[in-house]
Amino acid sequence: MPSLTELWEEHTAHEFSTRDTEATLETMVEDAYVNHIPVMTGGYGKSALRTFYSRDFISRMPADTALTPISRTVGEDQLVDEMIFSFTHMEEMPWMLPGVAPTGKRVEIPLVAIVRFRDGKLAHEHIYWDQASVLKQIGLITDDSLPIYGSETAAKVRSGSFHEK
Repeated sequence: MPSLTELWEEHTAHEFSTRDTEATLETMVEDAYVNHIPVMTGGYGKSALRTFYSRDFISRMPADTALTPISRTVGEDQLVDEMIFSFTHMEEMPWMLPGVAPTGKRVEIPLVAIVRFRDGKLAHEHIYWDQASVLKQIGLITDDSLPIYGSETAAKVRSGSFHEK
C-alpha cells in the first residue's frame, strides 16, 4: 500500500498537473469531503466533489498556479502540509474567490492542508489560508490602517526566520 505522502502527492498531481477530476476522485473514499475553511467551498461525497472539482476547482485553476512546499508532518492517518500557494488571478476562481472577477494581480499566500486518510485513500481535506491577504493582493482591501499584509506573509514563511515587518 502506498504511504500517506505518496497518496497525497498522487492526489495533488491529479488536481494541479494532470487536472483530471476522475483520477483525483479515485484517490478518495466514497464519503470524502473537502472544506476550504476561509470561504466554505468544497463538497461532501464523490458526487458533490465531482461537481466541485470539475466546475469550480480543477477547471478554474490559473495556468501559472504553483505550490511550493515549506513543511510536512505525517502521522498515523493524517498529513499536514504547509506550502506557499501562488497564482495570477487571470480567471474567476469560484473555489477561492467566489463571485470575484479576474483582476490580473499576482497572489502568493501561505496555505495549510490537513488531510485525513482512511482505507488507503483520502477521507477529508481541511484547507486554510488568510483570505484577507488574498483580498489585499487583488486590490479588494485597500485600507493600509488595517493589520493585513499581502505577499509579505508568504515571503516571511519562505525565509524560515522571524523578521519584523
